[in-house]
Amino acid sequence: MSDDIQGHEPVRDASVVVARDADDLVAILSADFPRYGGEYLFLPGGRKEPGESDEGCARRELREEAGVTAGAWRPLGSYAISLGSTARVRLFEAHDLTLGPQELTPTEADFKLSWWPMEEAINAAAEGRFLLPAGPLALFLAQRSGQTQ
Repeated sequence: MSDDIQGHEPVRDASVVVARDADDLVAILSADFPRYGGEYLFLPGGRKEPGESDEGCARRELREEAGVTAGAWRPLGSYAISLGSTARVRLFEAHDLTLGPQELTPTEADFKLSWWPMEEAINAAAEGRFLLPAGPLALFLAQRSGQTQ
């Protein structure tokens, strides 16, 4: 069996970021997804560009989607996108943040950035307000690791 779904382009790895500011607020993005019935939450992240490292992807996506750069990075783990692909989603936590302007593409123009207390973000994940699994998983892992430090 092929590592990627037959008849489809290979799926690229992706990175997703839990960006936590000095007040322990988390950068949360939201946008309307009419195909799925409304507005959903998600964390900054996206697919790797050719030749880009996992952390490089996370840094770029955080800067573009949230307008944030970070001085400290910590990997949280990874998981396979699907059983039919070798592509992985890498999860990161970012601290020591500097805020700047978002660099949104036309397809991202409706992305809204807000800052949430971690507990509220976790509650939103438990309520099903995230469309994709990477955000909730990254939030749970970041919260867990913060409790053990």
